[in-house]
Formats: sequence, C-alpha cells, structure tokens
Amino acid sequence: MTETQSEETREFQAEVRQLLDLMIHSLYSSREIFLRELISNAADAADRLRFEALQDPALNEDDPEPAVWLRVDRDARTLTVSDNGIGMSRDDVLENLGTIARSGTRRFLDSLTGDQRQDAQLIGQFGVGFYSAFIVADRVEVHTRRAGTPAEAGVRWVSDGRGEFTVSDEPRQRRGTDVVLHLAEGQDEFLDPERLRAIVRRYSDHIAVPIRMAGGDDGEAETINRASALWMRPKSEISEEEYQAFYQQLTHDPEPPLTWLHNKVEGNQAYTSLLYIPARRPFDLFDPEPHHGLRLYVRRVFIMEDREGRLMPRYLRFVRGVVDSDDLPLNVSRELLQHNKLIDRIRAASVKRVLDALERLAKDEPERYARFWEAFGSVLKEGPVEDAGNRERVAGLLRFHSTHGGDGPEVSLADYVARMKAGQKAIYYLTAESLTAARNSPHLEVFRKHGVEVLLLAEPVDEWLVTHLAEFQGTPLRSVAKGELELDALGEADESRPEPAASDEAVEGLLGRLREALSERVSDVRVSRRLTDSPACIVVGEYEFGMNMQRMLRAAGHELPQSRPALEINPGHPLIRRLSQGDDGGRFDDWASLLYEQSVLMDGGRLEDPAGFVRRMNTLLSGGDAQTADSA
Repeated sequence: MTETQSEETREFQAEVRQLLDLMIHSLYSSREIFLRELISNAADAADRLRFEALQDPALNEDDPEPAVWLRVDRDARTLTVSDNGIGMSRDDVLENLGTIARSGTRRFLDSLTGDQRQDAQLIGQFGVGFYSAFIVADRVEVHTRRAGTPAEAGVRWVSDGRGEFTVSDEPRQRRGTDVVLHLAEGQDEFLDPERLRAIVRRYSDHIAVPIRMAGGDDGEAETINRASALWMRPKSEISEEEYQAFYQQLTHDPEPPLTWLHNKVEGNQAYTSLLYIPARRPFDLFDPEPHHGLRLYVRRVFIMEDREGRLMPRYLRFVRGVVDSDDLPLNVSRELLQHNKLIDRIRAASVKRVLDALERLAKDEPERYARFWEAFGSVLKEGPVEDAGNRERVAGLLRFHSTHGGDGPEVSLADYVARMKAGQKAIYYLTAESLTAARNSPHLEVFRKHGVEVLLLAEPVDEWLVTHLAEFQGTPLRSVAKGELELDALGEADESRPEPAASDEAVEGLLGRLREALSERVSDVRVSRRLTDSPACIVVGEYEFGMNMQRMLRAAGHELPQSRPALEINPGHPLIRRLSQGDDGGRFDDWASLLYEQSVLMDGGRLEDPAGFVRRMNTLLSGGDAQTADSA
C-alpha cells in the first residue's frame, strides 16, 4: 500500500500579499473581467487537450466534445466555471497556481512550431488572469485532474488570496477543472444568470468552445455564446446578408453599411480585420469623449473597444468593425495595448484599406460617395491635420462648395485644378461663418469678374484644415481674404484692373485721412484689387489667422497677439468718390468708422460698439447731427 501525499499549506512564491493586492485592485479596471479571464483559461485548456489528443487519442477518455460550463448556487453564493480540457496534475497546480505570473499556456505555446503554433487558439500568456477571480471572491477553490491520469490523481487547491494556498489530493472522476468562486459581500450580481449571459456575450461570444449555462428552465444546459467568429471564415463562404447581419449586431444600426472590407493577413504576425463604413452618421460622432471604436480580439476573445484611436485615427472614427490578432502583445491586464510595431502596422494597413475603398467609391460610384460625404465629410476634413503621412490622399477625397456651378455638386481639389485658368498659380479659397456669408463676400468680386473659381469653406473645421493643407499636387492654396492680391496671379493683364474714377492725388489724400481716422483700428488703408462693387473690405496679413479663425479662438478662450487688419477701398465706388472729393458733410470720422464697421460686418465679424454704429448710421442717413438722429 502506497502512502498518499498529505494535505499541505504553502506560501505563494513572491511578495504575494502586495502583488495580489495590487493585481486585484489595480490591474483590472472592471470587475466583470474576471469571468472573461476564467473562460479564456478554460478555452485554453480545451485547446491544449485537442493538440495533445492528436498524438494520444486516449486523452479524450469518454468525453471528446470540449465545452465550458457556468453554474450558479445562490444558497452557497458560489459561481463555478468548469471545463473538460487538459486539466492539471499536482505538480501543475503547484507550478501554475502557486507562482504568480507562471503561465502553463505560455510555455505550451512556446513548445509549438510551424502550423501547430498558427492553429493554436490559446490566449493566456501571462499567468495572472486566474487571480482576477479574487476581484469578486473572498475564497477560490480549484478541483482538477489531468487527462490520462487515474481518478485518484485529482487535486484540490484552495486560497483566500491573502498569501497562502492549500493543496490536497481529491479523487475526481471527470478530467478537466472546476474553479469555484465563493463570492464576497456586494458581488451578488454575479449570481444572476442574465448578468452572466451579458458578460459572456460581450467578451467571449466568439470563442470556438461552446459556453453553457447549467440549470435552464427545462433542466438542460443552455449554450450562451455563438461559438463562431464570422470574420474568421473565408470571404467566399460569407453571404452579403451575413455581412450585413453582423454589422447590425455590432452597431445596432438598422441601416445596412455603405461598404465593408474583410482582410486576413498571414505570416509571422497574423491578424484578421473586418471593417465597415456606415451609410449614415451615428448620433455621437462629434462627442468629445468617444463611445465606440474598433473592437479588438485576440484569438476570438474580446479584449477592448479601441476608443482612443490606437487602431484607427480619429478622423476615421466612423469606421466600425473588428481586428483579431493571433499574437498581439498585451500587457498583463489585456486592457491596454503596449506600444509596439504590430499595432502601428495594423493601424497603417487599416487606414490604407479605408482610404483605398473611399477612393474607389469616389471614382466609380460618385453618387454613393456623395452620400458618404454628406454623412462624414466634416470628420474626414480632420485628416490632413491629424495624418501628415496621408495628407495628400485625404485631401484628394475632400469636397467643397465653390463659385463654379452655383448650388451644384461639391467639387474636389482635383476638379478645381483641372479647371484652373491659364496662368493661375494658386487654388483660391474663402472661409466664412456660413455658406451664405461666403457667397456674398466682397472678397469674391474681382474673382467673379475674371471668372476665377473660389472654394467656399463654411464649416468650423475648415479653418483648421487650411492651416495644415498648404498645397495640393504642388499647387498652393491661398485665401482671397489675406494679403495683397496681384491680378497677374489670376492670369489677367494689369490693364484689366479697374481704373479709379478720381485722380491719384485725391485717392492718396483720402488714404491718408482714413489712416489717421482709423489708426487705432487698422494697420493700413490701401486701394483694393479685390473689389468691383463694394466700397471697402478688411484684409488680414497673408500669414495671420483669418478673422473667422480669430473669432473662433477667442470664443474658445485663447489669447491671441494683438493684430489689426488692413482696410481696402474701391476708388470706383460712388461713396469713395464722394469722400475723395471732400464731400463728407463735415463728418469724415463718422464716414471712416462706418466704412470700417460695415466691412467688419460683411466679413462676418461682430462690432465692439453696435449702438455707436447705429447712431453714426442714423446721423449720416438723416444728414443732421447725432442729437437730431437720436431724437428722430
């Protein structure tokens, strides 16, 4: 008769009290993660049995179908996660559960080579997932027996997670492992089958092993995960309806997606991606805190929703879908991606695929692209700001209103360049607070006269866009409201410029008087080459923020260096002719202020003294003094 090993109590190897406390309270940000980790371990055990049974079929014993079970005992306040996988021997238990961060799965994976390693569905790499059970349990029991060993080889492991554990022999007929969690106070939610179903469907829905909830209404175990990942199937086997159904399951969007991209990358670092471009804008697209992102899986186990843009940049945040990596390095909590080259490659490849798809759509199906642009154009305009490496590609996908064709379809930069006049050296644009304000801006007058197209940029993001998009295909972008304008840059001869109706001496005299009257408001007063119909306009320096951008920055609380625009006048306008001839009724300062203030209003600005503007206007309209105008 052989002597059996007696029960023994050991201490964990490491500074375990501190380590367990750190891990339990800091490593995981969500309590429900423990169930994902235990199910992943169970699935790993099933996969290890599958591999070893290829060499020794007897390991399957009389139970060849792998599965994971969840069992709830409300009276005992326990939750049990069971599997019929490879199980553990006493030595395995001491080595794997007695040493923090010692992973049997990791060592087993390292022992595989070639196709075996590619096929392995193992995700446990760091050996700490098991201890997440102590997030919700104040005592954990493990009952296990390794496949291929006799019933007497069963083992029982017990710990309260405070630094010690107990190991004892325990006869066990069934191979595999039961992990019994004695839930701590306040953790009763994990005794609710509906809560457990929701967690499984969130994190473990696509694990290939069926996960069953024991004790259904009819006494039968219910399979609660789909046990199938659509993205892992060959594209040739997936119907359009299945792709659309998965999209709706993923996003709850009742409308089918505009298109989808399904790719499998093989080699040393393999991953699969299934990306969807929606057809309509989600309600939270412009929320400052992102609510959605690509869903990251490692071998079908849900790891996280990438809300921080690690897998897809912010300007493509409308893209939905999944990325499933075979060997993505994760930190021990599996919740935060490490900085690594694989993530960079996945991100770069995903961006390229999305931009490729949008370029094909814009070229081959312009009507569908117009639908996409209506929904997501404002977001895509963030691309040249955020993604310098793809700035030119993203710029080619942008669409703008312009003075060409009135209210017709928005135009691309390539369309604009193709229509440029002979000798034109720049792509001209105008930013404004609204499309109506842009269309009626005095800055467009000379461009309309000469038939030169101007892009009309009326969204807030446009101001940021043009500060980062200096050129397109070698052609610079230039604001029609900045700097001095040379007509020869429009392909027009100098003689085509409008001639002033007053003498040069009279105009120069008027410029001097206006500079003196407006010295605190403007940096200069000069003759305009922009205006044909309006009397005056304001212009900022070529390298300064536009007036609209300045207003946006100040509204956002930014302090800007003090700067003053220039005032440009049109000598051919009747009002300017009168002023240059001295016909100002003795109220030149009022006329000067009125010219400046109406120019600010036409540029979409706000006056510092609206009441003063109204008073001056009433005075000049009545032909009397201010007191008479006020009493009128």
